[in-house]
Amino acid sequence: MSDAPDTALDAFLVLIAEKGYANVALRDVAAGAGLGLAELYRRYPDKAALVAGFLARIDAEVIAGTPATSDPEETVRDRLFEVLMRRFDALRPYRAAVQAIRRASLGDPLLALSLAPAVRRSMAAMLEAAGVPSDGVAGALRQSGLLAIYQAVSQVFARDETTDSSKTMAALDSRLKRAEKWVQFIDKYTKRPPSEPVEPASDRATA
Repeated sequence: MSDAPDTALDAFLVLIAEKGYANVALRDVAAGAGLGLAELYRRYPDKAALVAGFLARIDAEVIAGTPATSDPEETVRDRLFEVLMRRFDALRPYRAAVQAIRRASLGDPLLALSLAPAVRRSMAAMLEAAGVPSDGVAGALRQSGLLAIYQAVSQVFARDETTDSSKTMAALDSRLKRAEKWVQFIDKYTKRPPSEPVEPASDRATA
C-alpha cells in the first residue's frame, strides 16, 4: 500500500471537483483509487481525513520549495508573500476541488470544525516556512491572523484566470501590507522602551 495514500487523494480530488463534496462517499473514493474500502478506511476513515491529507500534501510541497537560508534583506512580509504564493501555485491544479471543499465547509459547521485543526497546522507550517515562530499564545495569534489573510485572498484566487496569478499576487500583497501596518501600530503603542520612565498614576490623572 506504499502509493495508496496518494492514489486515494488523487481519486478524492477528482471526484469532489466533478460531483461536489457532499455527493462523494468513501466507497466512491476507494473504487476510483482501485482500493478496497477497508484498505482506504485504515488510512482515511472519513472525508475530513482525506482533506487533511490533501492539506498536508500541499504543506509538504510548499516547505520543500523553501530555501535553506533566507535573504537577510527580506522582511517578514516578503517571506510570507513568497511562501503563500508557492502555496497558491501548488493549489492551482486542484482549484475546483478546493472550491468544492470550501463550499461544503461554509454550509456545514460540523465539517468546518473538523477541518479546523488541519487548517491551523497548515497556517503554522506556512509561518515556520517564512521563519516566523508559530508556537505559544503569540504563535496562535499569528496563525489566526495569517488564516484571515489567506481566506480573503483565496476568494480572489478562486476567480483568478490570469496566467501569471497577478490578481492573486496583488490581493496578497495588499493584505500583507495592511497587516504589517497594524503590527507596527500595535508595537508602537504597546512596547515602551525599558529606559523610558512610567509616570505615576496620580500624575497621569491630573495631566
